[in-house]
Amino acid sequence: MTDDRSTIDPETLRERALDALTTARDRTALLTTCVDEPDLVAQHSPLMSPLVWDLAHIGNQEELWLLRAVAGREAIRPEIDGLYDAFEHPRAVRPSLPLLPPDEARRYTAEVRGRALDVLESTPFEGRRLTEAGFAFGMIAQHEQQHDETMLITHQLRKGPQALTAPDPAPAPPYTGPSEVFVPRGPFTMGTSTEPWALDNERPAHQRLVPAFHIDTLPVTNAAYQAFIEDGGYDDERWWTPEGWTHIRTHAIEAPLFWRREGGQWLRRHFGVTEVVPPDEPVLHVCWYEADAYARWAGRRLPSEAEWEKAARHDPATGRSRRYPWGDAEPAPEHANLGQRHLRPAPAGSYPAGASPLGVRQLIGDVWEWTSSGFLPYPGFTAFPYKEYSEVFLGPEYKVLRGGSFAVDPVACRGTFRNWDYPIRRQIFSGFRTARDA
Repeated sequence: MTDDRSTIDPETLRERALDALTTARDRTALLTTCVDEPDLVAQHSPLMSPLVWDLAHIGNQEELWLLRAVAGREAIRPEIDGLYDAFEHPRAVRPSLPLLPPDEARRYTAEVRGRALDVLESTPFEGRRLTEAGFAFGMIAQHEQQHDETMLITHQLRKGPQALTAPDPAPAPPYTGPSEVFVPRGPFTMGTSTEPWALDNERPAHQRLVPAFHIDTLPVTNAAYQAFIEDGGYDDERWWTPEGWTHIRTHAIEAPLFWRREGGQWLRRHFGVTEVVPPDEPVLHVCWYEADAYARWAGRRLPSEAEWEKAARHDPATGRSRRYPWGDAEPAPEHANLGQRHLRPAPAGSYPAGASPLGVRQLIGDVWEWTSSGFLPYPGFTAFPYKEYSEVFLGPEYKVLRGGSFAVDPVACRGTFRNWDYPIRRQIFSGFRTARDA
């Protein structure tokens, strides 16, 4: 059995929705006021939108779903719908569009939010699938937080002095426990049918039989990854898939993104600051091909998505799947590094209170973890409330990432949450851990 979140009373969910929407908007404001207007309208990488596009897109999605779809209200700015349709204009061309300037984008999103809060107060949380348990409001809060993470990626790609600051995670004592955890063979419940704000690709809950395997207790660290580099990992075709080998040779990739070697040591650029690569942090900004090659070099492999989720959620003592590794309680600071509370991963071995029942640590937060699995639908999957969220991306060409990163808000991160991207992507806050057959 899984925790049945569908029984939460409507007023509690309404308060949760208000808090989630407010938290997201506060973060959006931080990310778009810490730089000046030229930085807001510039495209800092062809992989990313200008920050001002994300800002107005957030407001436009909120208008489309909360004001129009939920409340049935007339459009405020119907003429801009096409400008902020993510499928109509690729990121590389968005700077050439007649986008709302920053002040106008802020006014628009503020007007939408004011009206959306009125809708939140008056909308019944029953009778319609879109509003059942406040789903539409949770979906929009998650959408905004996902774009906040995207904007944080843009800040990392941005050239220039530091614009964001946050305290570092607390130092962690050196981890001295076992390097891997044994996960016994057996079935477990994967996905969810009861989490009220779970998105369509997380549904429905279903049984998976997973053979026995071992999985790393901790994410792979920078120090461990440096050993792969120093051993010639990027120059040895044995460790790479044919596509991965072609990719790194074509693009002259020799280390994680933002790393460079200078004076006999590895440095990296991190949110406008150049620093020595911290050896005990989980490795960051590696693509799937790099993660897969490291695992092969280490005599291991990447875990499948089902293996990752079983390691994170399955409680062998009760046979049930938890919401999070530590249990069903919402994430707290002692559990995981989430919500841009820090601007970096915590040292490997941190957050013992967030460990899974089997003892696997840091499965939630710190870095997104690449898995070996393609982004495929669960048995019984149905697209809701629109095909463009998940269905159009389903297929083996995308690889699944799990667990969230320091840049992910708790509302957009749970034990069932699925992220996906192309195996070449490195600008995302991605790392990994490895596994092996039992």
